Amino acid sequence: MDRRTTIKWMLAVSASMPLLHQRAAGIDASTALPPVPGQGYGTDPDLTRIYHPGDLWPLLLTPVQRRTAGALCDLIIPADSASPSASAAGVVDFLAEWVSAPYPHQQADRALILAGLNWMDSEGVRRFGKDFTALEEAEQHLICDDICCEQTAQPAFTEAAKFFARYRDLTAGGYYSTAAGRKDLQYIGNVPLKSFEGPPLELLQKLGLSPDEVQRG
Repeated sequence: MDRRTTIKWMLAVSASMPLLHQRAAGIDASTALPPVPGQGYGTDPDLTRIYHPGDLWPLLLTPVQRRTAGALCDLIIPADSASPSASAAGVVDFLAEWVSAPYPHQQADRALILAGLNWMDSEGVRRFGKDFTALEEAEQHLICDDICCEQTAQPAFTEAAKFFARYRDLTAGGYYSTAAGRKDLQYIGNVPLKSFEGPPLELLQKLGLSPDEVQRG
C-alpha cells in the first residue's frame, strides 16, 4: 500500500467524518459489545496526571482482536525505509481507545469495528482455514482486495467494505497524529523556537505581500 495514497485518503475524509451505521448488517455483530451505559461522561481529566491505557474506561479489544487489528493496519500502512508500520507507531492502542470511548462518534464505530475484526478472522478461516493473522501476506491481500472499495465491492462484501473504509480512515488518522506519522509527513509545527523572524520572504512574495505589510497586520 503506497504511503502517499494513504495520506490522500486521510486528507479526503478529514473535512467530514460522518457517522456510520451502528450495526453492520451482514457482518455478525453478536460478539460486539454494546455501548456502556452511564450518567454522562464524568468529570474532566486531571491534566497534571499521566494516564495509562484503561485508566479512563475499560478497553474492549480482546487479545485476538488486537492481533487482527495490528495485521490489518500494517497492510494499510506498512513499514518503509523511513518510517515504522502503523502497529509499531502505536495505532492499535489508538484504535483500542477509540472503540472503547463512551462518546457518540466512537460508540457509532464500536459495533462496526469489533464485528469487522471478527469477520476478518472468520473470512480467513472460511477461505484458507486459518485466522487472518496466520495467513500469508498474499492471502491477506486477497481478502482485502474484495473489501477495499465500497463502490466496487460485490454484494456479499458490501458491509465488510463499509468496515474496511472506516478502519482505513481511523488507521490513517491515528498514524499521522503520532510523532512517526508527523515525521513522515515532514510536518514541522509544534516545535519551540528561540526566536521567530516572521514568514519566509519567498512565501510572502508568492502571496504578493511585503514584510512591512505583515508587520502592520
